[in-house]
Amino acid sequence: MILVTGATGRLGTAVIQQLRQKVPANQIVAFVRDETKAQNLLEQGVTIRVGTYDDISTLARAMQGIQTVLLIAGTDEENRVSQHQNVVDSAKKAGVQRIAYTGRALKNRATLVNRLMDGHFQTEDYMKASGLPYTLFQNILYMDTIPQFVGGDAVFERGINVPAGQGKVALALRDEMGEAIANNLATSYEGNVTYQLTGREAYSFYDIATVLTNLSGKSVTYTPMEPTSFKTQLIGRGLSDVIAQRVVGFITDIAHGQEDIVSTDLETLLGRKPTSLEEGLLILYKL
Repeated sequence: MILVTGATGRLGTAVIQQLRQKVPANQIVAFVRDETKAQNLLEQGVTIRVGTYDDISTLARAMQGIQTVLLIAGTDEENRVSQHQNVVDSAKKAGVQRIAYTGRALKNRATLVNRLMDGHFQTEDYMKASGLPYTLFQNILYMDTIPQFVGGDAVFERGINVPAGQGKVALALRDEMGEAIANNLATSYEGNVTYQLTGREAYSFYDIATVLTNLSGKSVTYTPMEPTSFKTQLIGRGLSDVIAQRVVGFITDIAHGQEDIVSTDLETLLGRKPTSLEEGLLILYKL
């Protein structure tokens, strides 16, 4: 049986949708905080187990009879390392045969500006030290988040203004990452391995602006901003100082080349070429 944590989130949903096409529904277990949000999964024959990463007793119950655990990174950034450790400890105690984790594809943890991202590497370190057989899925930035980064449809009026410099990202769609992960989980364990799930090409925000221009017929320009000016702009939009600084750090890491990683792992696990930037933006913007 395969346990998927964070099962009602967007990535968890994508993974389970694909798993249902590969294994019987009664072999899939969804670990959720709110059972009411998982009724559609229950109707599809997926087993629901309710709990949280902080509650050891619910984790212990969730692990019963499980062979593979997919730990989808928690959203509580301040506490998620300890929460992830609870999941790993519970899996090991229950005799789980493999644990998988959805981390981040970043070049150098030592030079990250957004230090919260190091929590992914700390989780990976803990999994490796646990002795449990593991599979690590290091995900690149979701292409799906680009409209959020550039201001949605307003980008066609005011252009792109972020402090990403000439930094590039090998963007990929979330659903395709979910499909690739499901394909792997549905196969027999192949030994401790790390996959970097990225697109086939890295793109800068200049490239994104060019593609949006070509697709829409409207001139979209990219103007790199200074981080301090961008932070002030974010606070002006209503973000707290702490959240604004996190966003600035995230985009500054892009400027520093942290996400300029290109791997064929996603293509291999999908069995086809992943969606290109042009195809993806066409879908996301409904152009």
